[in-house]
Amino acid sequence: MSRTPEIALELARMDATGGMPWDEESAPVWIEALDPGDSDFAVLRERFGLHGLAVKDSMSPALVPKVDVYENQIFVALKTARLEGDEIKYAGIDAFVSRQHIVTVRHGDDGHHVNDKLRSGSQRRPDFLLHAVMDVVVNSYFPVVEMVENEVFAMEQHLLDSFLERDKITRLFRLRREAIHLQHVLAGMADVCGKLANLDVPCIGADAKPYFRDVHDRLVRLNAMTGGLVEVIRAVFEASNLLEQQRQGTTTRQLAAWAAILGVPTAIAGVYSMNAANTVGLPATYGYPVVLAVMLAICLALYVRFKKSRWL
Repeated sequence: MSRTPEIALELARMDATGGMPWDEESAPVWIEALDPGDSDFAVLRERFGLHGLAVKDSMSPALVPKVDVYENQIFVALKTARLEGDEIKYAGIDAFVSRQHIVTVRHGDDGHHVNDKLRSGSQRRPDFLLHAVMDVVVNSYFPVVEMVENEVFAMEQHLLDSFLERDKITRLFRLRREAIHLQHVLAGMADVCGKLANLDVPCIGADAKPYFRDVHDRLVRLNAMTGGLVEVIRAVFEASNLLEQQRQGTTTRQLAAWAAILGVPTAIAGVYSMNAANTVGLPATYGYPVVLAVMLAICLALYVRFKKSRWL
């Protein structure tokens, strides 16, 4: 049963006061709450017998993905993701699951309204509902990974056409940081799915385990895609550094070549002291033209030599 957060919490209060009786033989109950306060958690804990440690964990939005087993119920912490500019925004979805109820707690309005997406579903068993929630969460990762992938490949193509500007390099650093963080989140989510699919966990029926394995396989594929993106970003950085070193080397060679060319007339002029009237050979009729011709010939020869060596 999916409700808005206000109706769901009011349902818990009515049940706790005897307005709507509930016991182990009644139909499974699904309650979804958005950012409940301490008093709301107290009502939910009293009404459904939630474990104190699980409630404490659920009150920490920064919790990493995990699954904890408490006798006849489990606590599952999940993370949704969406891309805003260069930053991936995360929000938490926690689930308290037993054979007769599932309580989902959303931290932050992340836009993933699970109850709206599952309203038409016919399966209302808590373990299948948990799978459906995880399926929605995992599907939210694909657009994020694809957008990061498009950004990285666009910069890779830009690098082949021209050098990366400082702002693009900064953006690439941010994308690399976000991709590495996403890897950690995906690894945690895959660990959660692996435990639910392969271990003997209460509240998870044998017929539901293949569905969790399917989610686990998608997480493994997403993790591999993200790892590939991190490698591509590292390769783009290395290629950018190599091209920058090559550009600097080319500039250094050009400066050295022009310095050598300009150094020839400077050296000759220094030796012959062309400003002195008594310099040997210069008072002759063709003294100055001969010296200038020698300078020009040496400079042209050096220019041709450097051009062939691709220093110019």
